[in-house]
Amino acid sequence: MVLKGIPSVLSPELLYVLAQMGHGDELVLGDANFPSSSVAACGPKEIRADGIGIPKLLEAILKLLPLDMYGPSPAAVMEPVESGLEVPVWETYKHLLDQAGVQAPLEKVERFAFYERAKKAFAVVATGETAIYGNLILKKGVIPAELLQ
Repeated sequence: MVLKGIPSVLSPELLYVLAQMGHGDELVLGDANFPSSSVAACGPKEIRADGIGIPKLLEAILKLLPLDMYGPSPAAVMEPVESGLEVPVWETYKHLLDQAGVQAPLEKVERFAFYERAKKAFAVVATGETAIYGNLILKKGVIPAELLQ
């Protein structure tokens, strides 16, 4: 895929899903251990992004996808089962979100609640992210009318 201004890590299928999503729809970026196909069997569309890490995808997605600024946070991560476990990739996510103008903290969602929420998402992207607890949910926002012209 070669288009001007479109990051090459975004496949045609992922671009189509991003365009189809409406305000409040959620996109799951699942790490390599996330049961993407099982979750997608419950309803969400499954998009493959094998071999691509979530930070690289997130950076590309944030160039195109407005995030929901009406709730406490437009981005959620899976809370580790082990208390006190450090998840360094979250700092990378937060940095990329900050660069995109998102000042809210990452929402932490209990593991099984995360899976249930993922089953209700618009789509699940199966990535090659190897960071443990690297899963991320993004909630789509709106684009003001004056920016759509």
